[in-house]
Amino acid sequence: MLLRPADELLERAAAILADERARLAPLLPPHELALTGGSSVPGALTKGDVDLHLRVDPAHFATTVAAARRVYRVVLPDIWTGTLATFEVPGAALPTGVAVTPVGSEHDVRFRVCWRLLSTRADLLAEYNAMKRAAGADYEVRKSAFFDRLVAMS
Repeated sequence: MLLRPADELLERAAAILADERARLAPLLPPHELALTGGSSVPGALTKGDVDLHLRVDPAHFATTVAAARRVYRVVLPDIWTGTLATFEVPGAALPTGVAVTPVGSEHDVRFRVCWRLLSTRADLLAEYNAMKRAAGADYEVRKSAFFDRLVAMS
């Protein structure tokens, strides 16, 4: 896997975020769309993709997912839960995914806590980058355990 420093993508990721905010504003009830993932943290290593986190009031989760289905492509439906839906943004300048979560849900907390810690703690970012460099078949398992530890720290 070819890794790149997130710093190379931050400007383009911010532009994608702005485009998606403009696209979603008239379609959804009140929501928050934020840049998340490796491309959101200066100094992080990334595959070159962009991750967006769409947070909505729990009462609006189902209608938000239905609206997202009309503008995005469904991806990874096998990981969907009652509080997580995942999509891909067609035609974005970089491969871009959108995770939809209700505010306060497990995945909402996980995304916010983990990426906040990685953006503020150089030691944790170094550990994340080392894990990313090592990759391997068990990468997703190790990443999940790492993120579990970060959530427990908060």
